[in-house]
Amino acid sequence: MIVVAGEALIDLVPSQKPVAPAPVRDGAPAPGTPLPALLPQRGGGPYNTAVALGRLGSPAAFCSRISTDAFGEALLDGLRGGGVDTSLVQRGGEPTTLAVADISPDGSAGYGFYAEGTADRLFALPAALPAAARALSLGTCSLVLEPGASAYEALLRREAGRGVFTALDPNVRPGLIPDPDAYRARFRSWLPDLALLKLSEEDALWLAGADGGPGDAVGRDAVLAAAKEWLAAGPAAIVLTHGGDGLTVLTAGGGELTVPGERVTVVDTIGAGDTVNAALLHRLDAHDALSRTAVAALGDEDWHDILRFAARAAAVTCSRAGAEPPFAGELAA
Repeated sequence: MIVVAGEALIDLVPSQKPVAPAPVRDGAPAPGTPLPALLPQRGGGPYNTAVALGRLGSPAAFCSRISTDAFGEALLDGLRGGGVDTSLVQRGGEPTTLAVADISPDGSAGYGFYAEGTADRLFALPAALPAAARALSLGTCSLVLEPGASAYEALLRREAGRGVFTALDPNVRPGLIPDPDAYRARFRSWLPDLALLKLSEEDALWLAGADGGPGDAVGRDAVLAAAKEWLAAGPAAIVLTHGGDGLTVLTAGGGELTVPGERVTVVDTIGAGDTVNAALLHRLDAHDALSRTAVAALGDEDWHDILRFAARAAAVTCSRAGAEPPFAGELAA
């Protein structure tokens, strides 16, 4: 079983339907541009990862705290519909966190969060994970927003100490981080407890505090230098995502391999990185590689298969609106 721990929230995504024209007043359109409808969709990086794992056929469980409000019930329904074990889900009467998405013309998404006093922030460290748990995946807002962040951090350290395969996707949301330097230091403190670190090139630049931008030569060099430094601190492997340009893996043994992205008409990128998280863990499990020792033994051919699978899975998610990861049958080749 792969346990995914972290927030579940509702994304409010602008409708793609044409906006109705402004009402006419005194023969002229009323002032102000009409706004698109906001459509509620299940989300949250860890939540999306858990659902994606379930759809791919991996035994998965979700560990979080979810509201008892209507949105919380919808989130639980989504987990159950994806075949995800919800026995580790805590409940609370506080409201569900909301994330208002802003979709750019290229399909990339930015978010504004409404997270004060919400249910997922009050997550408490569970007494134990199921005996069947072989891997633990964490990330995104859950490791930022207190007091829950400290509980998730304690879960990471405890399970790493027990030998559970641990994976992290920081999925940085700068608007939620009041002290970037303190967060960067906290991130570095997690590295000895990680077996797999997956992050976007953009997040790597932010965490490294480096110059340059995603995709340019200065930024790419800075990211690779930072990744090698992070590898020395603990992870067995780091996977970097480059948007439509593919993925790169760097291993503690000095290996490096890049695969291209899958070409697809992008509707939006919501949930794409979360799908990569799930696909990596699913395919690593298929290679019997949910341990540091097994990851160290993977060769280029193995990593090529794992990364190509993740690229295909992410492409399917990008081809449709919202975080709708693929089912296993959609990736059969």
